[in-house]
Amino acid sequence: MNISRQEYPRPQFVRDSWENLNGTWEFEMDLADSGAARGMEKAETAFSKQINVPFCPESELSGIGNKDFMAAVWYRRIIRIPAEKLSGRVLLHFGAVDYECTVYVNGEKAGTHRGGYSSFCFDITEHVKAGENLLTVQARDDVRGARQPGGKQSDQYGSYGCMYTRTTGIWQTVWLEYTSRCYLENVHTIADAASGVLAFSAKICGEAADAALHTTVSYKGQAVAETTVPVHTGTTDFSVTVENPQLWDVGQPNLYDLCYELTVNGETVDTVSAYCGFRTIELKNHAFYLNGRPVFQRLVLDQGFYPDGIYTAPSDEALKHDIELSMQLGFNGARLHEKVFEERFLYWADRLGYLVWGEQANWGLDITTPEGVMNFLPEWLEVLNRDFNHPAIIGWCPFNETWDREGRKQDDRVLELVYRATKAVDSTRPVIDTSGNFHVATDIYDIHDYEQDPGIFAERYGATTPEHIYDTYENRQHYAGQPFFVSEYGGTWWSNESTDGWGYGNGPATQEELADRYCGLTETLLGNEYTCAFCYTQLYDVEQEQNGMYTYERKPKFKPEIYARITATNQKPAAIEKKK
Repeated sequence: MNISRQEYPRPQFVRDSWENLNGTWEFEMDLADSGAARGMEKAETAFSKQINVPFCPESELSGIGNKDFMAAVWYRRIIRIPAEKLSGRVLLHFGAVDYECTVYVNGEKAGTHRGGYSSFCFDITEHVKAGENLLTVQARDDVRGARQPGGKQSDQYGSYGCMYTRTTGIWQTVWLEYTSRCYLENVHTIADAASGVLAFSAKICGEAADAALHTTVSYKGQAVAETTVPVHTGTTDFSVTVENPQLWDVGQPNLYDLCYELTVNGETVDTVSAYCGFRTIELKNHAFYLNGRPVFQRLVLDQGFYPDGIYTAPSDEALKHDIELSMQLGFNGARLHEKVFEERFLYWADRLGYLVWGEQANWGLDITTPEGVMNFLPEWLEVLNRDFNHPAIIGWCPFNETWDREGRKQDDRVLELVYRATKAVDSTRPVIDTSGNFHVATDIYDIHDYEQDPGIFAERYGATTPEHIYDTYENRQHYAGQPFFVSEYGGTWWSNESTDGWGYGNGPATQEELADRYCGLTETLLGNEYTCAFCYTQLYDVEQEQNGMYTYERKPKFKPEIYARITATNQKPAAIEKKK
């Protein structure tokens, strides 16, 4: 069987005892969503197609390539469980399934999960037997019903504007994990650079009488701290101190290795490896401070789409390559836009020293009533839990451009509740309630502006002060002196091959004019001492939206001298970085 995406999918929490379930599965489209009534979970039901997991059926890499709407899809394969593994727990993990997933093992329902972007796991121990077992997965999806976050997935038959090809069903790695009856479920870490204190919050599953957790902290192969604490079923908090910690920083990704060893009655029952980075984040003097100094965030918008895999990168190397392309142009981070990215992307951001904002794909979800909280918050809390430990994530942004729907305004209580829930889960990072509009409660005040004329842009943002900003929707939101961030701008349309694409404003006549535009817009933002960040739209073209720095295939669009000008501009010192 050909196995795609073979790398370990959860690099922040690694066990040796696991099995990758990617590769060839049986597959069936269920356009009328009648498969459950027809008994498609039963072994005798015939499936007519095969699919390459973890690629969605809309993608070419899946082997299906059906881009029409699919109300439901079904997957099936045999999994083989060694008899000796049944003495512990058998955990079935899904990186992501869009949107509502129901899992059957040997014809019995093993669990259901709602949320197309968060990772989840089912304990299937009681449903499996030694030897062959039938695993069946149903995924139901409806990006047109306004009851689920869909992100940039098109709600029309084809792609249009800034809406792209849909993703249905499994789109991240599926894998089995074998544990003891008592095991470590997760550990949240907070590594404070100022004090050197590394705080842990460990969650244990299973009976944990006379259990202990030994934790070792290492740097470049040398142990620098360790501790052993008694633990119990549920959550246990503890800490260690690392002397003179080496800091994780932009382009300087100093990381510490962690090893957790769980014992019961003195016997080791679970071993997990992880990592962390020491750094501090503060908002003060209208600036973003990283490790005690003001750092201007030179961000680029990253949509996380791929020509052959749609939502799923064709390889782990492709995830890393996108970050490298960005850093080569002088960007130091990205907004991970309208999508929860794969954990492997965050791993490479951690490893390369690349700043990112964690977002959710809220577009398509109706938040004009309190029901929006019910359809958003549970999945968002799962995202926060999964990605909490990544030092590269320097802020959370649950919503983006919360437009009115059919004349109904957003319910401000939805945004405020999600903001406060996010702060309650994670008090260490700033939170933007909704990027661009319409703000309700936010730590950083950001706007979007696709004005193409550098002169007009300079009039709007060259004179930004704590008392006055240019606000694109001042009748719907109120600036209260927070750090200021132009989180979408540019989007300048350029294509070397076609005039049928789409971008913001009138396209420039020459590449030199494009560079003039980019440099003029960007220098205005770098030059204002009360602007803490920018985010340029965007890193690469996506389908018909042709305003990237690179083509959709990540190939150069411009002459070398144009890239040189863009890079030189991005590398200029920002006014805010000259502050003490």
